[in-house]
Formats: sequence, C-alpha cells, structure tokens
Amino acid sequence: MTKTHKIKLALVPIGLGNDGQDAFHAARLIAEEVLLVGVVPIQRGQSVSAGAEQARAMRKRLMSMSATNVRFKATVIVSPTAWEDLQGVIASEEPDLLVVEWKDGKTPWGDPIASILVNPVCNVAIVRGSLRSRPERTLVPVRGGPYAELAFQIGMRLRSRQLDVLHITLTGAETDAPFKGMKYILSQIPEANLRSITTDDAVTTILEESRQYDVVVLGATAGKSTGGAMIGPVAEKLLAESPANLILVKTRRPMPESGLDESVGAKAISILVDKWFAENTFHAEEFSNLKNLLALKEKQGSTISLALPALNEEATVGKVIRTVKKELMEKYPLLDEIVLLDSNSTDRTREIAKGLGVPVYIHQHLLPELGSRAGKGEALWKSLLVTKGDIIAWIDTDIINIHPRFVYGIIGPLLLNRNIQFVKGFYRRPLRVGDKVQAGGGGRVTELTARPLLNLFYPELSGVVQPLSGEYAGRREALEAVPFASGYGVETGLLIDIFERFGLRAIAQVDLLERIHHNQELEALGKMSFAIIQTVLRKLEPRFERSIIEEVNKTMKLIKYAKGGYYLEVEEIAERERPPMISIPAYRERFHK
Repeated sequence: MTKTHKIKLALVPIGLGNDGQDAFHAARLIAEEVLLVGVVPIQRGQSVSAGAEQARAMRKRLMSMSATNVRFKATVIVSPTAWEDLQGVIASEEPDLLVVEWKDGKTPWGDPIASILVNPVCNVAIVRGSLRSRPERTLVPVRGGPYAELAFQIGMRLRSRQLDVLHITLTGAETDAPFKGMKYILSQIPEANLRSITTDDAVTTILEESRQYDVVVLGATAGKSTGGAMIGPVAEKLLAESPANLILVKTRRPMPESGLDESVGAKAISILVDKWFAENTFHAEEFSNLKNLLALKEKQGSTISLALPALNEEATVGKVIRTVKKELMEKYPLLDEIVLLDSNSTDRTREIAKGLGVPVYIHQHLLPELGSRAGKGEALWKSLLVTKGDIIAWIDTDIINIHPRFVYGIIGPLLLNRNIQFVKGFYRRPLRVGDKVQAGGGGRVTELTARPLLNLFYPELSGVVQPLSGEYAGRREALEAVPFASGYGVETGLLIDIFERFGLRAIAQVDLLERIHHNQELEALGKMSFAIIQTVLRKLEPRFERSIIEEVNKTMKLIKYAKGGYYLEVEEIAERERPPMISIPAYRERFHK
C-alpha cells in the first residue's frame, strides 16, 4: 500500500548557532506541522554531561522558535552519535519529511550530508538558502523516476506565484516512459506550467534555467557523484554556481536497478488525488449556518430542487419530508421545491407524501413513449423532467436518523464554488448483525466492489469516500448532459461521466457524519455489485474500442438452498442506460425552447 503523499509532519534538526534556521523556515512553508529536534554533538571520548549547558541553551532557542504549527522535543539530543540517536526519533515520530540544512556539505551536527542520503530512513529534503516567505518563482526540473513526484509535491507546497516544471530529455534518448504518468498528472493541475527541453547537456541547461528562479526543487541522484555524496552532478553544479535557493530531495523508496522507475506515473497520481481531497472535501458543519447559506444562494441567483426517490418507504418517508420541509423551506427557504419520484410503491408512501403537500410522480408513468423501466436510476433521470431548479439534490427516503444536514451539506459546495458541478455525501454507516451494531461495518458493496474498480480503472476517483452514497447534488447543466444508468449503477456511472466530462475539480464530497438505514441481505448486495460491474465495464468500452459485455453475460446465477440441497436460479440483471436528458425532445421543449 502506498502511503499518502500529503506532507503533514516535517522533522527539522536544529544545531548550534544558526544551524538549521533555513531548514526550519522552508519546513514551515512545506508541511502542516514542524517538529524541531535540538542536536548537540559531543566529541567521542568527551563526557556527555559536558553538553548540559549547551542543551539548556538549545531548549531556550527552540522555545523561541515555537509557533502554532511548530512543536519540539523536550529532550534535546546530546550525543557523540547524533545521527544514530536522531534516527530513533524519526522511527518514533514517523515524519513525512526530514528537512536538513546544507552547510558546506555538512549536517547541523557535523556529519557529511552523504550520511543521511545513502540509505534514507524517510523522505529527505536538503535546503540551501533562506526561504522566509513564499517564493515568487519556483522551478522543478524532472526527468522521471521516484524522486520526481516528491520534488513536484514540495514545489506545489511552496505555493509560489509561478510554478514551472521543466521536463529534461537527453538528445537521442530511446524512451520517455518514466515521465508519461507525471505528464498526465501535470495536465490536470493548472497551477503547474509544463515546459520541455531536449538537450545534450542537462547539467548546464538546468543551471542556466535556475538563474531565473527564486528556488529550485530537484531530485537527488541514485548513485555516488564525483564528490562522493549522493547528490548528483546537477545538484553539485547548482550548489556551486546557482544564485537560486535549492531544495534537494530524495525519497525513502529506492531507485530501481535500471535507474528509471517506469511505474512512477501510477504512484504520482496520488499527488493529484491528495490535492483534490484536501481542497474539495467539506464537512456539513461548514454549511450549518443556514442564513449564510441562503445569502450564498441569493448571491448566486440559483433555484434548488430536492427530488426524493422512493419505493415502499412508508415507515420513514414522512419523517424525511417533515424534517427537511420544516427547516429548509418554511424556516429558511433554501429549497424552492420538493418532489417525490415513486417507483410504484405498494404501501402508503405516495399517500403520506401527498398528505404533506409534496408533488408525487410515478416514474414509470413519465415519458411513456420511451417505455417503462424499473430501477432507482430511472427515477433519478426522470426527476430532471419534473423539477425546476438550477441545482438538483437527491437523498434517499429510508434514512432513519434524518437531519437537514443531509440536504444542506450536499448543496453547500455548489453555492460556495461555481466551478463545482457535482457533490457526493459520505458518512459512517453502522451495520447491525443480530443484536450487535458495528459502527463502521456498512458500505460493503462500496468497499468490496465500487472502490476497488475505481482504484483500478479510474484512480483519479480513488479519493471519493463513498461513491455509492444516495445523497448527492449537481447543477442541472451538468446532469442533463450525461447518461444515467437505470438501476444500481447510477451512482457509479454519474461519478465517472461527470469526471470524464468536467474533470476531477468539478467534483466535491461532504462528510454528513452518520447515516442509519436498513441494511440489505447479502443476495441483494450481490445483485447490486453485478450491476455496478456492468456499469464500469460499459464506461471502459470506448477506452478499449470494443464491446466488453455481451447480452449473455447480463444474467446472474443466484445460488439458492432448500432442504433438498443447493440449486441455481437465473435472474436477468441487465444494467441499461438512458441517454443524456438534454437529448429527449420533451425535456428540450420544457427547458431549452
């Protein structure tokens, strides 16, 4: 399992005098939290107690450097083997990055820089120069390999006004495979400006380019350089001649024997996903001030519809409607309408909704010229026809612990950011097994089917916590432009299609805390998984330029058991798809005259 590439904690060794000060300032720009460790080296053979006074001075210095995102170890390292002791701190704290200051090729405790680069115990950044504020221009030269993604990640964390990624290709190089994955990621991050240069002399080219930048972030080499330290000829040249500040990085992951890691593209995608997760993951509490949310709605000038899909939900539908209507229509007019899309319920679901003043539509009766299909996706698709809002939200009607946050949470990001087109909710889902409840045991199809498939074929969507959640919202202009699966595959299909049409940044997700509903039997979950797999395979067909699913594959053989033994029961679970609603004449007549 690849560890997340978010830099949460940076460990900075602080030496005597001003040693470590530049590393400290760089670390504060790069990491969310900085851990300072004072290092007082003692000569071998000298009594460790001789360093007591220096240790007191070091603790005083560290106290003066403390800030809101900075902490320090109360016990300063006083040792003749400072690096060995520091490795113990690294093992216990598990920092994402060790940030060490460059001082004439030495560490703050006096050892050669090579001592921490030969077999790095964690990701390492060597800093030369002062970065007390965010730089104006940052350069990240890359060729590929495992250090390129770390260099780019740190370049992003510096948040300079201009971030240039310089791809260097040597003249006559046979392959550029290591950079393909990185190039794909860069194409989806507009903050990064990609330039490519083919050259016979990478060292001189990067040196000349570096003169135009405030800071250069560069990956170390895999082997020993001419000077004996594992920094490489480019870094040696920049250290000696470039006026730019320099951050030299090396990952704990070793370089492969070939010298080039052709899987780096797959690993580099975590940069994109981590960035999306950090920027586009919200919490319902952020939107709990409904007065502020209403002001955002009025400022945006949007109308909002809530559509409720239902099938035999008489036990919960009334409470769902009353709760939402009271808070989000009567008290705060956030919603302009609520409609119920019924799938031919045989209980009192429709009667209860009508009694509460909510318009009810039986989705099988809508657009009769197109035929009738069963399935939740069909109801959601047809809800576009019978709602009026610029923003459409859906929540399930079987929520036992219904709360207005299930609605305002998924609407909030759309009102906050016009670039967001689609919002998914996520939550903890308790699972009842007999008389016991497992707090996080729900969402079995999500974890065993949907997320593995997305990680495999659509890794950009791997940060979506619950792709199958029934609480989501979107802008009409986006929803009307994409197809809808008619059954269980609707959530997965919408997520993939919105991503492919509008990009990852158009999607957001919101933590809705906890959702309690009725858990389904294992057989029903198997049918759901079968439909979701069909949906994903259909989305992959353009990629492979062939039909993947034949008609014969759309029946599921269910294993049954009776007193006489096991037998098979064949059931057709063909996950069909409706075209984009904007292509339907009756819809265009209403919304696009």
